[in-house]
Amino acid sequence: MTHSINRRELLQASVGGLGCFALNSLLAGDQKCNADDNQNPLGPKPTDFEPRAKRVIWLFMHGGPSHVDLFDPKPELDKYAGKPLPESFGQVMTRRKVAQNPLLGAIKPFRPRGKSGLEISDFLPHTAELADDLCVIRSMHGDSVNHPQSVYQMNTGSVLMGHPSVGSWAAYGLGSENADMPAFVVMPDPAGGLKGGPAAWGSGYLPATYQGTTMRPGKSPILNLKPPESIRPLQQRATLDFVQSLNQSHFKQRDSNDKLAARISAYELAFRMQTAAPEIVDLTQETAETKKLYGIDQPESKEFGERCLLARRMLERGVRFVQLYSGNTNGWDAHDDVLKNHTEYCNKTDKPIAGLLTDLKRSGLFEDTLIIWCGEFGRMPMSEKGKGRDHNPWGYSAWLAGAGIQGGRAYGATDDIGLRAVENKVHVNNFHATILHLLGLDPLSLSYYHNGLDERLIGPTDIEIVEGIL
Repeated sequence: MTHSINRRELLQASVGGLGCFALNSLLAGDQKCNADDNQNPLGPKPTDFEPRAKRVIWLFMHGGPSHVDLFDPKPELDKYAGKPLPESFGQVMTRRKVAQNPLLGAIKPFRPRGKSGLEISDFLPHTAELADDLCVIRSMHGDSVNHPQSVYQMNTGSVLMGHPSVGSWAAYGLGSENADMPAFVVMPDPAGGLKGGPAAWGSGYLPATYQGTTMRPGKSPILNLKPPESIRPLQQRATLDFVQSLNQSHFKQRDSNDKLAARISAYELAFRMQTAAPEIVDLTQETAETKKLYGIDQPESKEFGERCLLARRMLERGVRFVQLYSGNTNGWDAHDDVLKNHTEYCNKTDKPIAGLLTDLKRSGLFEDTLIIWCGEFGRMPMSEKGKGRDHNPWGYSAWLAGAGIQGGRAYGATDDIGLRAVENKVHVNNFHATILHLLGLDPLSLSYYHNGLDERLIGPTDIEIVEGIL
């Protein structure tokens, strides 16, 4: 009988409304399970050494925030504002031929913050209050001036589409701490428009089990997760049990095929999520004080604040890797007017991010959670259209916090005007290697056999972790 049944149609009918998550996120593509854990490819896995971070929250500012206006003060840039780029800086690769445009000084003042005196712009007054918790990397650099390729590189280590994201590698290497939730959750900006699309959090050539699962605020965190009201829980459970019994028979006849095993576990996870996911996104359980901390009481920061609060709730419940995106189609892409653009997006994200860090500290999660803030690149020191800036992948800023990282300091440096990284340079691949290291994973040995190669997040060469950050 099992050989005559259209298995995919039967499984789809049996779970009714499990929808997008079960059918697309977990069932697509090839799967892989451990030989001794065929039923749970997302089961917890041992680390290579003692991790400093048990979980990650990645705050991705889509569009390219301006480092020279937020985290990288440049007195020389302010001094020579309005003048052309000195010839001593050589040729500059730009998208819109802005190399000969006048230099543009910092839009808002930088000030020493906290006990450390780390300089942060007035654009970010709330984040600035937590300067002593931040390690600002001022020497990041990548390989493309275009959004999609740079989004891919920052998320997957390659400028080409089709490689696994950092979150997928973390899920593959570590598994999940919560059997009722996926290991890797993504919360895109509701305004949509990520340049590069969902491939930024895809699993690439890794089994599809490890790709990011998108969630949103509200009563329906995953569309079509709840079954129709006409299907009672016991009825659905009985139907799934029957289907799974057929699965097990089919599984045994095929020498414990690991692809089928992963699909079986995917349906079980989707069933369990019907109970777990709605509870996680129920913000009515939070106090008014907590919501105010995240800026949920203010219209400009409400939406991002809710997602930051949801991220904390997921981390508490064992989700391994959470990624939040700020920025619609253009987002932080301040070609026309840095002041207008960054005022809008800083108002949306500054208080929620500061609230998240504060909440993680008081909840005890801060010390073993890695918090990442970055975009796909920074912006040029030359002006564009008088008040804007073009893309700059040659030198820009990111920051890390938590996971025992010493805060209140800057690592690396760009040149005098913020054009290129020149001191303790951190390439995106080194950045990724450092993230894996903090999670207790050896970036050189974490690999997946694909098309005759042992593929790695950090690529084929031996990339070193950035010891200076640690």
